[in-house]
Amino acid sequence: MSTSTRRARERANTRERIIEAALHVLETEGVAALTIRRIATDVEYSAPVVYQHFANKDALVLELVAYGHRLMLSEFHRAAQEPDADRRMTRVASQYVRFAGEHPHLFQVMNDPVVDADERRRVAEPAIDILKELLTSWSAAHGVVLADLDQACEILWGTLYGIASLSHLGNVGSDRAHHLAEQALHAILLGWRTEAAADGRPASSQVL
Repeated sequence: MSTSTRRARERANTRERIIEAALHVLETEGVAALTIRRIATDVEYSAPVVYQHFANKDALVLELVAYGHRLMLSEFHRAAQEPDADRRMTRVASQYVRFAGEHPHLFQVMNDPVVDADERRRVAEPAIDILKELLTSWSAAHGVVLADLDQACEILWGTLYGIASLSHLGNVGSDRAHHLAEQALHAILLGWRTEAAADGRPASSQVL
């Protein structure tokens, strides 16, 4: 192994250790406990070593936000394996709410306005793209043409976020949040199908 290859591997390993330590602090103690000094202590490095990988706390938090969306993306991929188009969508709803319940601090920081909005949107894009693909598949299965796919996706994402937030804040229990999310998604999708078929219009009529 060449010296440059070894150094690159060591640098990647160091970065991974920092991210793992930061995620542990975030998940167990919340974002307030997440500081460069704290992470440096936990991984037994000096603070300048951490700064070599992350310019500041905001950069580290953004990496955790990206990590959270990658986890959510993997959940959506599993939901996409469901053969039934309607069941795929309700599984997405369930997985989203489950994720929020299992990773409350991570979910919170993933949606925290303290993180730059453009950066949050960038790291969330792959998960949103999967939701769009699933929604496109659903609409094709039912012959419903969505005139504005982005708007339709925002409606679903916003609904799931709202229900997950109710659970996160303790307003509803986890089991009820799962039920509400699936019922809400079912109602929205049924509404789009009903609107497309209303008054004798063909199922391919545009909605939204």
